[in-house]
Amino acid sequence: MIVNPPFLVSYSITQRCNLKCKHCYSDSSDNEFKDELTTQQAKKLINEIASLGAKLLIFDGGEPLKREDFFELIAEANSVGIRTVIGSNATLIDSKTARKLKDAGVMAVQISVDGANAKTHDAFRGIEGSFEDALKGAKACLDEGLPFQFGATIRKGTLDELQQILELAVKTGAVAAELFDLVQVPRVKKEIPNEVLSSSERKKIMEWLAEKQTDYPLIIRTPGCPMYPLVLEEKHIEPVHFPANMLSRIPYFKRGCAAGVPNGYITILPNGDVIPCMLLQVKVGNVKEQSLADIWQNSDVLNNLRDRNKLKGVCGDCEHKTSCAGCRGRAFEETGDYLAQDSGCWLVEK
Repeated sequence: MIVNPPFLVSYSITQRCNLKCKHCYSDSSDNEFKDELTTQQAKKLINEIASLGAKLLIFDGGEPLKREDFFELIAEANSVGIRTVIGSNATLIDSKTARKLKDAGVMAVQISVDGANAKTHDAFRGIEGSFEDALKGAKACLDEGLPFQFGATIRKGTLDELQQILELAVKTGAVAAELFDLVQVPRVKKEIPNEVLSSSERKKIMEWLAEKQTDYPLIIRTPGCPMYPLVLEEKHIEPVHFPANMLSRIPYFKRGCAAGVPNGYITILPNGDVIPCMLLQVKVGNVKEQSLADIWQNSDVLNNLRDRNKLKGVCGDCEHKTSCAGCRGRAFEETGDYLAQDSGCWLVEK
């Protein structure tokens, strides 16, 4: 049986980064990493992604602009017809770079903003001045007509600032706001384990976001929390500023956790390791050793994730297991079993 391709592939092209973020899912730093794919290997991978049938490619990191052949890789993606976006901390984006990104065919930039002010953002991102530089990067994108969205981490330290972060996204000209539910990947466990929300805090903030969406002009997305679309449906949210059917663009909407599923998501790390999602760090293969298509079609882990009947505990019994399934990354980090119930879901408490 042929498995439909992922809609989205995230390729972390480098582990190098100029910031020192406390939550980094790729454990990046400003060191040299010897085992990253070469230019030719990366181009071969991009062609495999195109052949697989993915519709969108995210160049991520680390900080993708730290890779010297970055624009060469963008050109390769364009040559095989893949739409590309990038995830960036934006501190290296000035007007010249924004113009170059747009001219190269990059459709949009996700800019990481982890606080409503310099004090909060810079402490979390590890470098003084990074908040101001990120906003300068956003301004450069706006001036050059390159769409961008905000990407912020939902954690205990910013719960009181989410309103201001959402306002800042509108004020700076962002086209969407992605709020990542913090998951305890290795660096989070080491640096900020107490910043992860409790299930009751998660419930409260997701209900608040759903109500906020009614009169908020941008689409709010919540990677790491597939329960959020259930709240939108339960509350019958009708946005004022755009058609309600645009809410279907939210990750997980009526599909649940997207890790490794058809029309969903997959991640490729700088060394070629393939994992279902940046939040679910279980190696399913390496593109240096086998084709991406082979990994996608035949991985036991991926095929297990696609069978919602294999979910365990409350998630396995839940009426929403096909439209939610919980966050598989959080389940794995907390139990060592990617099919275990997601204890971060407030429905578990019922």
